[in-house]
Amino acid sequence: MPRKVLLVGLDPRVIDFSDPVFAGGPALDAAKVQAGLDAAEAALRALGYEARWRLTDLGETAEAVVRSDLTSTAYDCVLIGGGIRLIPAHFALFEKLINVIHEHAPQARIAFNANPADTVDAVRRWV
Repeated sequence: MPRKVLLVGLDPRVIDFSDPVFAGGPALDAAKVQAGLDAAEAALRALGYEARWRLTDLGETAEAVVRSDLTSTAYDCVLIGGGIRLIPAHFALFEKLINVIHEHAPQARIAFNANPADTVDAVRRWV
């Protein structure tokens, strides 16, 4: 039976790429980030994981949609992406999502990536 992985990240269309957190790195935009997300999901699937992204807004519905995912499917791992964790303006959203995961998927391992390119490594550390 394939291991189930929920990948939680910000919808790239809501990210402010002018935020100073992106300074000094490669030039990013929504299309580039989406391509990275798609590639990470495809790589996990190729390794036999049942993986899917739940891309959220900045908090208006994020908790509710992640809660819905977690109550409808038992996941072995929930990954929270760097866009939620690494941008200081999203810290409260990160806390809320950790608590939703803790409450509704206590059996799941929690993993963190820094960017889409290291998603596979983050998941493989735990499942």
